[in-house]
Amino acid sequence: MQFVLCALIGYLIGNINPSYIIARLRGFDIRDRGSGNAGASNAIITMGKKAGLVSALFDIFKAVIAAEIAAHLFPNIRFAKVLSGSACIIGHIFPVFMHFHGGKGLASLGGMILSFDPEVFLTMLIIEIIIGFSIDYICVVPITGSVMFTAVYAFCTGDVIGTFILAIVSLVILAKHIENMRRIQNGTEAHLSFLWSKDKELERIKKNEQ
Repeated sequence: MQFVLCALIGYLIGNINPSYIIARLRGFDIRDRGSGNAGASNAIITMGKKAGLVSALFDIFKAVIAAEIAAHLFPNIRFAKVLSGSACIIGHIFPVFMHFHGGKGLASLGGMILSFDPEVFLTMLIIEIIIGFSIDYICVVPITGSVMFTAVYAFCTGDVIGTFILAIVSLVILAKHIENMRRIQNGTEAHLSFLWSKDKELERIKKNEQ
């Protein structure tokens, strides 16, 4: 029962989606525009950098809060942070209150890593920034980040159950980004440079869609 409650807390917190709420307040459903996802990246595409930043920070800290609450309420569960943090990511990706159509979990993954160890978070952030700018696609960050953190967690803790939970989350994140991989092949996936040259990127994408 404690395991269920631990996961349920994370899942319900994960259902709180700032990009969806902000878009609704502006009169539209974010899932009907841009990439079709309710996450920080699409918030930038559809509403601008400020909305994207607010969404990203909220999604990061909701995972931190979920993990910390679980660790406080269930101190006897060794992998409480990972269980609740992972459930938060799943809740963000498949929110019951949004008919299971949410975001892709990158920011919430970062929040879970931050809760686990701030130094690991900063180290991975630097590595992922390098990877992201080198490849020029942001979609590679959650894929490599989830796999990398699973390996780091396994090495640092030796926790088999927690590692298994993270491996499942990694597979879910990978599955959610298959569409992005197809768009990379077709030349219609937005480059990371979209953040500072939006018009140029949109023009390139439209040209490749034709």
